[in-house]
Amino acid sequence: MPRPHSTVQQRKQREAEARRVHIFAVVKALIKKGGAREVTVRRVAEEAGFSTTVVYSLFKDKATLITRAMDDDLLALVGAMRAAADLGQSPLQRLRLAGQAYVQFGLQHPDEYALVFMEPRPHAPVEAAQVEHGNAEQDPYAFAYSLMQAAAAEDADTVHLMAHIFWQGLHGMVSLGLVMGQDPWLPSIDAHTNTEALMDVLIAGLGQRFRLV
Repeated sequence: MPRPHSTVQQRKQREAEARRVHIFAVVKALIKKGGAREVTVRRVAEEAGFSTTVVYSLFKDKATLITRAMDDDLLALVGAMRAAADLGQSPLQRLRLAGQAYVQFGLQHPDEYALVFMEPRPHAPVEAAQVEHGNAEQDPYAFAYSLMQAAAAEDADTVHLMAHIFWQGLHGMVSLGLVMGQDPWLPSIDAHTNTEALMDVLIAGLGQRFRLV
């Protein structure tokens, strides 16, 4: 008896997804080895054991390939931020907890964080990502913006400025920790102590410059 068409389609979808997962692992390994310049469709195909035709059938170009490789890391980050913020009892407490989770995620996942936020790379259109741009359940910046919007009595443009400043502070701590964390030239500071002080300074500074609720 012939297989139902749906079963064949499901098998093909599983095979395509397995190829994507393998290709993403290759992309991340190449970037870790030598940065985004190491990634070409031909190189990825060779390392993954596929033809370039297979890779191009799944991804339009290098920019799309790298963008899609970041999807799971972005979802993991926003998931950590959301889980932490859910424990908060006020808008400012939720913002603070999400910021702490951001720093913790970055320091505990250095390769993933560096790929998303520290590696110069070609940029694909936002539609190329599986993560939906502007969706606070998937997009870390959109989630941070939603928290800032709830904590601020300002217009939308000003809230974006506030969210940028907050994000810049978080990224500064994470990137400095990843690049200089083991460098004897930089005095070592307990990460928890540092994060708590950073949250105090960021929120107090935002409250001085802007209107918080």
